[in-house]
Amino acid sequence: MSNLIGGGRMARAEIRTMKGDNRSFGQQKLNKTALLKRLWQYLGRNRRLLVLAVILSLSSSLLALYGPKLSGTAINAIDLGAGKVDFAVVYRCVILMAIFYTASSGLTFLLNAVMIRLSRTVSKQMRHDVFENLTALPVSYFDRYQTGDIISTITYDVDTVNQALSTDLLQILQSVVTVTVSFIMMMSIAPKLILVFLFTIPLTIVFVRWLTGKVRPLFRRRSSKLGELNGFVEEMLNGQKTIRAYDRESAVLKRFDQKNDSAVEAYTVAEGFGTITGPSVNCINNISLALVCLYGSVLFLRGEIGLGDLSSFVQYSRKFSGPINEIANIIAELQSAFAAAERVFSLIDAEPEKADAPDALTLRNVEGDVRLEDVDFSYEPGKPIIEDLNLHARPGSLTAIVGPTGAGKTTIINLLMRFYDVNDGAVLVDGTDVRKLTRASLRRAYTMVLQDTWLFHGTIYENIAYGKPNATREEVIAAAKAARIHSYISRLPEGYDTVLSDNGTSISMGQRQLLTIARAMLLDAHMLILDEATSNVDTRTEQRIQQAMRTLMQNKTCFVIAHRLSTIRSADHILVLDGGKVVEQGTHDSLMAANGFYRKLYEAQFDSVA
Repeated sequence: MSNLIGGGRMARAEIRTMKGDNRSFGQQKLNKTALLKRLWQYLGRNRRLLVLAVILSLSSSLLALYGPKLSGTAINAIDLGAGKVDFAVVYRCVILMAIFYTASSGLTFLLNAVMIRLSRTVSKQMRHDVFENLTALPVSYFDRYQTGDIISTITYDVDTVNQALSTDLLQILQSVVTVTVSFIMMMSIAPKLILVFLFTIPLTIVFVRWLTGKVRPLFRRRSSKLGELNGFVEEMLNGQKTIRAYDRESAVLKRFDQKNDSAVEAYTVAEGFGTITGPSVNCINNISLALVCLYGSVLFLRGEIGLGDLSSFVQYSRKFSGPINEIANIIAELQSAFAAAERVFSLIDAEPEKADAPDALTLRNVEGDVRLEDVDFSYEPGKPIIEDLNLHARPGSLTAIVGPTGAGKTTIINLLMRFYDVNDGAVLVDGTDVRKLTRASLRRAYTMVLQDTWLFHGTIYENIAYGKPNATREEVIAAAKAARIHSYISRLPEGYDTVLSDNGTSISMGQRQLLTIARAMLLDAHMLILDEATSNVDTRTEQRIQQAMRTLMQNKTCFVIAHRLSTIRSADHILVLDGGKVVEQGTHDSLMAANGFYRKLYEAQFDSVA
């Protein structure tokens, strides 16, 4: 696509205002089963690492869980009545415990390394999927949602999910193994003592389920508020010069504090409820441990259980209760991960731009004959922006589109480029409805230069050649000369190899505009769109650029959105819009002679009759 500018923040903000839509996009609600299934699909792409992690986790947990059994055996080797100790048994148990615990620690280290690699791979794939879908989304999506909110999802939310996969998932896996094995070992030692857990386990489950239902919406709100804060910060950083010029620092800081307070409040409430889980479950577990000790002492006095077996049971009960407490804490953290995953999957699942029709034609041998026939368009039903618009731009002609703010000028460009489709009527290029053409071939037929310049991190040469990567150095220099920017580039220490960064903020706005114009001149597109493209250059330079562009635009169909009406007096056709309707059209002289709306606009700018 020959959209050479990239920016359009002002246009997007205007569209969001017209649509009344500036919400956070993380509105997709998925239940836990659906979220876990989606996350499992990412894990399933790395089956070898996953299987290895399971094997290491099982091995490490089993080795560590055999320790209490050996400890009980060592205690049972003590004959309290005879005052004798079977040191052979004690030594053997101690040696085996040292071996098992050391081996368990080594396997746990390997397990952590495997999980880090697994989570890193999943995070990388998830970010790829998010960004891949972003490149396929329609322009309307970015008109609706703040850039900072989207960036927050790609960074913070993906990292939150990654944290859950790398630590929480591992801990849950180990906890499940520990709980299961501990329960089996306790059953083999003293089945009667298991009765204690028939009271405490259901109580824990009921409490955790109740708290989970309360906590998850709070974490969802926390992610949403953080996204809103990031979106606000991104907008304010881009508008620093304007903020300072209007002395609005204090007002901006006040708005930031409001959004920051809102984000902190959402964070505090979510984390506050989340931290209730661990202490509460820990309290229940401590009660169960006290009951185990009390009931176990009774069984010991009755001679139904040995001292070593009681010691082993108590250790297993702690290992049994500990993971339950950890899982309860993790569940609170998982609510944050689930809320983040919802936002991530909202981006991944966002509906991409509609595919071209199966029989769509490729636009070739472009002549540049453009027609808008009885076009009606609205961003929202019942709120028309364009009504009954008719326009015929002949090949090689220059059509200027003028009118007050909100008249629909930018909307016409969106329809020409098919960023949006018309509600009624048709847009035709060379006699073919654009809906019957492939979007790629249609957009390649246009070159577009907007008022909002976009330069990426790279050399000046790379920025000019962006739309034509195979351009030679001579072609780039020729385009720069035509745009009247070559002499400035030549004076730079590195010339065309000078690296620009941060959207070219090291050079003036006018020079940035000239670079984007040079980029447009380099292409062989048959149609050209200029949206107030010379607004950031001085009048003398503007006249020279227009002369050069007029020569280069021979046999090209050109559309110019102009606010300074003096720049379009030589246009072949001027379209005057007001309230989404064409109120006048013709040449500059005919419109001035008509003494209508166009003349009022013109005289309002110059305070004189041309």
